[in-house]
Amino acid sequence: NRQDSVKKLLAECDILIVVGSRASSNSNRLRELAERAGVPGYLVDGPQDLRREWFEGKRCVGLTAGASAPEVLVRAVLDQLRAWGAEVPREVSGREEKVIFGLPRELRRA
Repeated sequence: NRQDSVKKLLAECDILIVVGSRASSNSNRLRELAERAGVPGYLVDGPQDLRREWFEGKRCVGLTAGASAPEVLVRAVLDQLRAWGAEVPREVSGREEKVIFGLPRELRRA
C-alpha cells in the first residue's frame, strides 16, 4: 500500500513532501512515517506551501500524496521543485491503486 511505498522512499531520501489536506488522516500518517524514520516530513496543499529552506543541504527529495490528493496538485508541486533545480524524478514502484476521486469544486473551475 501507499505507506509501504513511502517506507521504501524514506530509506533513500533526506526529506519527504506529502501532497494532501491537513484534514486527511491518510496524508497525516504518511508525514508521520517520515518523522518516525528521522526524516523531515512536510504536508502541503500545493506548491504555494513549499519553502525553499526545507531543501537546503538535501540531496534526495521524496514526494508522495494522500489517497485523495488530485494528480494536478502533485504535478504542480513537482513542477515547482523542478523550477528550483530538482532533477528528473525517479518513480519508486508500489502497488497500483485503482481509486478515483472527484476534483474539488475550486479545481474543476481552473
